[in-house]
Amino acid sequence: MTFDLEMAEIAKVFFQESREGLDVMESGLLSLGATADSENINTIFRAAHSIKGGSATFGFAEVAGFTHGVETLLDEMRNGVRPVTAEAIQTLLQACDCLREMIAATEAEQPLDQVRIASLNGDIKHILGEAIEAPAPVSTPARAAGNEAAGTGAASEPGGWRVRFEPVADLLRLRNEPTRMFAELRRLGAMVAHADTSRLPLLDALDSESCYLSWNIDITGQIPRGKLDEVFDWVDSGCRLEFTPTGASAPVAPAPGAQASARPQAAAIDAWSAETKAVSPTETKAVALTEAKAAAPADADRSAPAGAPVQKAAGDSGSIRVATEKVDNIINLVGELLITQSMLSSFADGIDPNDLDRLRQGLSQLARNTRELQESVMQIRMLPISFAFNRFPRIVHDLSRKLAKKVELKLSGEGTELDKTVLEKISDPLVHLVRNALDHGLEIPERRIAAGKQETGTLELAAFHEGGNIIIEVRDDGAGLNKAKILQKARERALVAPDQELTDEQIDNLIFMPGFSTAEQISDVSGRGVGMDVVRRNINDLGGHVQISSKEGLGSTIRIRLPLTLAILDGQLVRVGKEIYIISLLAIVETIQVARERVNTLVGRTEVFRLRDEYLPVVKLCDQFGVEPDSRSAEDGLLVVLEADGKRVGVLVDDLLAQQQVVIKSLESNFKSVAGIAGATILGDGTVALIIDAPGLISSAAKQGTGAVAAHAA
Repeated sequence: MTFDLEMAEIAKVFFQESREGLDVMESGLLSLGATADSENINTIFRAAHSIKGGSATFGFAEVAGFTHGVETLLDEMRNGVRPVTAEAIQTLLQACDCLREMIAATEAEQPLDQVRIASLNGDIKHILGEAIEAPAPVSTPARAAGNEAAGTGAASEPGGWRVRFEPVADLLRLRNEPTRMFAELRRLGAMVAHADTSRLPLLDALDSESCYLSWNIDITGQIPRGKLDEVFDWVDSGCRLEFTPTGASAPVAPAPGAQASARPQAAAIDAWSAETKAVSPTETKAVALTEAKAAAPADADRSAPAGAPVQKAAGDSGSIRVATEKVDNIINLVGELLITQSMLSSFADGIDPNDLDRLRQGLSQLARNTRELQESVMQIRMLPISFAFNRFPRIVHDLSRKLAKKVELKLSGEGTELDKTVLEKISDPLVHLVRNALDHGLEIPERRIAAGKQETGTLELAAFHEGGNIIIEVRDDGAGLNKAKILQKARERALVAPDQELTDEQIDNLIFMPGFSTAEQISDVSGRGVGMDVVRRNINDLGGHVQISSKEGLGSTIRIRLPLTLAILDGQLVRVGKEIYIISLLAIVETIQVARERVNTLVGRTEVFRLRDEYLPVVKLCDQFGVEPDSRSAEDGLLVVLEADGKRVGVLVDDLLAQQQVVIKSLESNFKSVAGIAGATILGDGTVALIIDAPGLISSAAKQGTGAVAAHAA
């Protein structure tokens, strides 16, 4: 390995350690009250000092220079020279955001946002009482390792933006409507959009539900970068999204030696490594396991640098920190497997009847070792939900200031573990639910006092295990849902028939309808009518379920049920004819031996089953997948009642088999997407069994059977 490659690997560790240090700084600042906690300030100072030292070691001069000002302010605060004020804390929080952007841009070899850096440097100097110099012409270096920018000139306040928006093909399926985004852009300034049709296929290959267009958009005006981020907040992370300022001059090349790629001495690297270990927020000895592809670590809630085109990233999903005892456990289990293999290999040449007991013992040991190895490997991917919860103190702090509300955030169950993939995909839906609770749920202090409540509202995030799944609840003691207003809006938009009666639960769930919003004004927090339907869709895509309960004047609770992992499914095997299918236990409510008198046939074909006071459409898997069944009528088989999104159907099967955990294999990546099928697995006898897409099946059946059921009920 060359020296440069070694340095690149060490730099990756620096970037990861820096992000952890910034998390420590932010957490400490949010808990820092009017009375200075010296130990807390010391912790924040050490994290800043570590980032400064590391960035200087690697030649990232601008990161080191900016952190030096932050460190100076913290040093005066910890020494009692300067008081801890709300203004100083807010400025330091913004400095943490800026450092995240600088580190992300440096790692991705992109230009730095010099305007934002200069502005925050000025704020810090103002607090320190230093004279603020006029900003000099700036450079926009990216990575120190030999990267050079072309052009000359100085950065200036942009007079407009050029936006390159190339969505994924699934944009429309995700219910993101480009015209809504363009309408929001027109509110910000004069806009001209040019459609790019280069990806448009021939007519016979056209899919009406896919988006083939991309756009080049020019928008003029003094528009903050953050406003653009808000407009595109819910686009898929796979989209290509670039923002280029059109009013700023081109960046200049770095001044000689400004961020030279000088090779640091080994002693400097050792000093940095020792220093970062001393302030690492994780006390457990850990090892970084690097996965196949490293992604640019951009926090979804922070703006990216505004100095050059920025590719929207999906987050830092390239590595996991794993306690060494977990790795040691796997190594020990692999050793046990080798011993078992050696034992069983002795039977390759034949089996003596007297050795059958030893063979059974070896197979039993193999099964036990395999099960333990599977559990240990799954534990490597399990992370505490605190990784998602840790971002909310900052979000609540910023939004409560912006909305002039007093909010106490309570977190519980932060140690609850779930799969890394589930954790990453649930983070954005949780952010939206918290923002909605702050904006729509919790009232301003005056209204809370008038309603007989404490002026400080409570927002709770709780996580816990229940029945082999993880439950996440978002609770607030705010105004609750205005059911009359929700129903009125739904009828105005023809989402509900004028004479249709709904239960309280059905009214509450109307907020998950696409485009539904009761907000009187569009704000940058919520109210555009996009979001809650995407929240439910994202949770459903994870194999989960979301439901809401609310009492007017008392508050709301949103309850999310998720599987612990996406790799393994707890399933019920069912037989239809000679085929075996698997249904997630999460979706099954009950199984019923059908009584003839409770089955009705409507309009000559549609069968419905009366379950207590509810009529359920009957879905025949034999018709759905073209299989010859043992029973054609619901009167002759078993009905498995499935539920998703508040809707229920009865699925007709011939027989119930065993319940077992199955490893999910993607059908789409290995074959193609099939309606009603979520994936496949291989059973113990080597046959392939298809996994039923319960939400998709229920949605399709509900659309087909709603009219018939309603007519029969009437």
